[in-house]
Amino acid sequence: MVQNKKVIVVMPAYNAAKTLVTTYNEIPFDIVDEVLLVDDASTDETAKIAKELNIKLIIHSSNLGYGGNQKTCYNEAIKAGGDIIIMLHPDYQYTPKLIGAMAYLLNSDEFDIVLGSRILGGKSRIGGMPLYKYISNRALTLMQNILMGAKLSEYHTGYRAYTKQVLETIPWKNNSDDFVFDNQFLSQAIYADFRIGEITCPTRYFKEASSINFARSVKYGLGCLKTAMLFRLQKIGLVKTKLFSF
Repeated sequence: MVQNKKVIVVMPAYNAAKTLVTTYNEIPFDIVDEVLLVDDASTDETAKIAKELNIKLIIHSSNLGYGGNQKTCYNEAIKAGGDIIIMLHPDYQYTPKLIGAMAYLLNSDEFDIVLGSRILGGKSRIGGMPLYKYISNRALTLMQNILMGAKLSEYHTGYRAYTKQVLETIPWKNNSDDFVFDNQFLSQAIYADFRIGEITCPTRYFKEASSINFARSVKYGLGCLKTAMLFRLQKIGLVKTKLFSF
């Protein structure tokens, strides 16, 4: 716990057998009370390894997608009484060693959300981020900051920490089951005026780390732009969508 606040780490997993143990072993259990892994119908031994590690495990009978996986993660974290919920990918792309920093920032009552930014610090390319991903990340972030009136270094990190209030306020159940879920969630948080902090996060790109291909990246990028446009249009009263209806 962090000052009597229950800290839960959620892991949305799909075919993470090769990296799960390494990721799990770096989690700081001096402050983390519970780890929950949702296996999105993996075809490898992700579930078997999770059981061996005594991780609380939920297995989807069919693949629900990245966003669908997170919906289960957050539902279960709320049920378990989490006060601080941290999403950690089990593919070891993001270091678990920052969990403590993220939890304590939320506990400071200065932030409602903390993001692990791959862009702050300027070492994303050193960590192996492909050039086209870096360029698209910067371009999308610029356009989203303009459309949503924010100043984030990136919208596309998968390393995120939330307070219980955030999960109980944002209508994330209305979001996509695909990869754009994260972007919709963050846009909703900005719409609701939640306080968002960022910390520098090293990232690793390697064979076993999950990554979407170019075609799905294009689909994701278009989805991000659509979300930002809907945000702006609803802010000025021209449309009303379920994404931003609180």
